[in-house]
Amino acid sequence: MDTFRGLIWGTNFIFMKWASVYLSASQIVFLRVLFGFLPLLACALFTGVLKWRHLRHAHHFVVMSLLATVLYYYAFAKGSALLASGVAGMLSGAIPLVSFICGWALLRQEHPTRRMLAGILCGFVGVLLIAQPWGSNDAGVNPLGVAYMLAGALSVGCSFVYARRFLSGLDLSPLALSTWQIGFALVIATCLTDFHGIARIAGDSRALLGLVLGLGLSGTGLAFIQYYFIVGRLGALGASSVTYIPPVVALLMGTAIAGESLRPVDAVAMAAILSGVYLLQSRTHAKTKSLGAKCDEFGQTRSVRQVT
Repeated sequence: MDTFRGLIWGTNFIFMKWASVYLSASQIVFLRVLFGFLPLLACALFTGVLKWRHLRHAHHFVVMSLLATVLYYYAFAKGSALLASGVAGMLSGAIPLVSFICGWALLRQEHPTRRMLAGILCGFVGVLLIAQPWGSNDAGVNPLGVAYMLAGALSVGCSFVYARRFLSGLDLSPLALSTWQIGFALVIATCLTDFHGIARIAGDSRALLGLVLGLGLSGTGLAFIQYYFIVGRLGALGASSVTYIPPVVALLMGTAIAGESLRPVDAVAMAAILSGVYLLQSRTHAKTKSLGAKCDEFGQTRSVRQVT
C-alpha cells in the first residue's frame, strides 16, 4: 500500500509540470479538485456514508480543505511550474520533517531526542543542497519555486497534525471525510479561480489525461481516502511516512520521461532528505510495534482469563 501511494504522489509533479504550460496554478487546483471530487461524491452517495449531521463538523472540513487541498495544491502547482519536476518532487520529501516539527510544536506528544534532531538536520541539509541559496541562479534552481514547495510542505504538514487532533476521533469513514473535505475545497477553488483560457489544456491530450486521471482521480480522490485511513491508524507522523517514495519516483520520471538532467548534488540531497526521514520514522515505527505487541499481549491475557 505504501508503494502504491508513493507511486501516485510521485507522478503528480510531472503531471503538474505538463499542465502548467497551459493553465495557471489556480486553474490546475480547480480542475484537480473537480475531477477528484466527482468520483468521490458518486462513491459516497452510492455507499450512503454522507449524513447531514456531519455538517456540524463543517469548520474542521473547511480548515482541512485549505491546509490539505487548496493551499497545498496551489503552492505545489506554483513550485512545479518554476522547477524541474524531479527537483520539485525531491523537495516534497521535506513533508515528514515539517510534519514532525508541527506535531512536536502543536501536539507536544514527546520531546525531541538526539536522533530526531539529527533527522531534522539531515533533511534540511538536503533541502539546502537542492535550493543552494548561495548560488541558486548559477545552479538553475529558482528560489521562488523552492519557497513555494516548502510552503506547500508546511501546509500539508500542519494538516496531518490537525487531522490527527480533530478528525481521527470522529465517527466518520475515510470516504466521508475525503468527500466533505474535497467538496469544500471545490467551493473555495471555484470562488478563487479565473477561468479565462482554462480550455487550452484540451489541446494537449497528454497534459489533459495527466490532470484528469493522474492529479484528479488518483492523486486527489484515491489519495485522500488513503490519507484519512492512515492518519487514523498510524498518526500524523506515521501518515506522512509515505512521502519516502514520491521524491524517488519524481526524480526518476523527470529524468527518464521529461529528459531533465540529474546533478550529482541532487542524488546527495535526496539521500540526505530520506536519511532524515528514516531517522524520524524508525523511532515512530518502533513505538508503534511496541504498542501493538502490548495490545496483543493484553488481548491474549484477557482471553486466557475469560476461559479460566
